[in-house]
Amino acid sequence: MPFPALILPCWLALALAVQPALAADLPDLGEVSRQYFSDQEEQALGRAIMRDVYTDPRYLDDPEIESYLNQLGYKLVSVSTRNQREFNFFVVSDPSINAFAMPGGNIGVHTGLLLAAQSESELASVVSHEIAHVTQDHIARMVAAQSQSQWPTMAALALALLASRSNPNVASAAIASTQAYSIQNQLNYSRDYEREADRLGYEMLTRGGYDPRGMSGFFTRLERANRFYDSSAPAYLRTHPLTSDRIADMQARAEAASYQQVQDSLDFQLLRARLRAQEDSPQDAVLASRNALKEKRYSSETASRYGLVTALLRARQFREAEAEVQKLLADKPVHPMIQQLAARAALAAGNQALALQRYQAGSTAHPGYRPLQFGQIEALLAASRSKDALALVDRQLALYPLDRRLWRLAAQTHAQQGHRLLSHRAQAEAAALSGNLVAAIEQVSLGIKAGDGSFHELSAAEARRREWQEAEKSQRKK
Repeated sequence: MPFPALILPCWLALALAVQPALAADLPDLGEVSRQYFSDQEEQALGRAIMRDVYTDPRYLDDPEIESYLNQLGYKLVSVSTRNQREFNFFVVSDPSINAFAMPGGNIGVHTGLLLAAQSESELASVVSHEIAHVTQDHIARMVAAQSQSQWPTMAALALALLASRSNPNVASAAIASTQAYSIQNQLNYSRDYEREADRLGYEMLTRGGYDPRGMSGFFTRLERANRFYDSSAPAYLRTHPLTSDRIADMQARAEAASYQQVQDSLDFQLLRARLRAQEDSPQDAVLASRNALKEKRYSSETASRYGLVTALLRARQFREAEAEVQKLLADKPVHPMIQQLAARAALAAGNQALALQRYQAGSTAHPGYRPLQFGQIEALLAASRSKDALALVDRQLALYPLDRRLWRLAAQTHAQQGHRLLSHRAQAEAAALSGNLVAAIEQVSLGIKAGDGSFHELSAAEARRREWQEAEKSQRKK
C-alpha cells in the first residue's frame, strides 16, 4: 500500500464516505468550511499525522533533500494569492510516482516522483498543485459538505484504519464497509477540486519563474503511461484522477504562454544524482555512475560526479571518493551540498580533522544552510568536542528554535557532557515538535527525576511539562 499506509487511505476513504458538493471555478471560501473543521483542529490533526509519518520507516530523514524541497515549495507559496498558511514539505522513500497534501499544510513527495520528473519545472508543477489543495482548504470544504451526524461514521473509520498499521487488510475492509454513497459522484467532486488545483498551481508555476509547459508535459506523460498500466496505474493517477478535459486545459494554457527556457537548478540535479546513486547495490551504483561520466550521459557533469562520490562512499571506496571530491572542490564557488559531501567523505575515511575543516569552511560560506550545521555538530560530537558542539547548537537554536533535528543534536550534546536533565529536556522538545506530546511528557519527566539540574532549569522543565500536559489533555478531548 502506498505511503503512508494509514494516512492516505484514511483521507481517501473519508472522501468516499461523504456527499459531494459542486465546486465553483474560484469559490469564496468564507467561513462555512470552518464551521465543522476549524484551523486549530486542522493544525492539531496535522501534527498528529506527522507524528506517525516521522516514525514510519519510509520517511526519508534526509535534511539536504528536505531542505531543497522546502525551498522549492516556499518559493511557490510566496507567489500564491493565499500565502498566509504555514507548510511542511517532506520526502517519502518510495519508488512510486506520487505526492499528496494532508491537513495542516503537510505535503509529502515520493522519491519516485523526484526521479520521474524530467525537469525542475515538472516537479514544481506537481508541488504547486498540492499547495493549491491546501490553500483552497479542500479538506475543510469537504468536511463542511457533511452534516454533523456523519462524524461518528468517519470517526469509526479512522479507528479502523489505525488498526491497519499492523494489518493492511483492515484498511481495505474499512474502506469497503463505508462506501455507502456513489463513487462516481465522489469522483466528479474530486475532479472539480483537481481542476481548481490545476488552475491555481499553474499560476504559481508561472509567477515562480518555472516553465509553464512543465505541468502539461508531466501530466500528459503520466496519462500516456497509464494506458499501459491498466489497473496498476501510477499512484498519482489513482489519487489524482486525470481527465481529457484537464489535460486539454493544461495544454491550452501552456500554448498561450510566451516561450521561456528555464534551466534546472544545480540543487535539483544534485539531489536526483544522490537518489540515483542510492539505488541498486553499491557496486552497481558505482559502475553506473562511472559509465555515465565516461560516456558523457549527463546534463550536469558536476551532478554526475557528485553521484559517483555518493556511490563510492556506499561501496566504502574512500580513496577513490576523495579523488573525485578534489575535482568537485576545484569548481568555485563550492555548492553547500558538495561541501557537505566532501566533509562526509573525509569523516567516512576516518580523517576527522579534515572533515571539521571542511564543515567549518562550508558553514562560513553558507551560514544559513542548516544541513551543514547539523553535519558539523555531529562531527564535533564524533571528535568528543562536546563543548564546541554545544556552543554551535545553542547558536543555531537561537536562530531556529522550532527545528526538531537541532533539538535531537542538543540532546546528544548534553548527554555527552553528562547533563541528564538538559538531555531529556532537549529530547522532549524534539518529540513535541514531531507531534508526540506523550513522549515529550515522558522525556521531560525523566529529566526532572534525574535531579542534576539547577533551580532555574528545573523550573523551566516543570513549566514545559505542564504546558504539554494541558495540550495533550486538550487533544484527547477533541
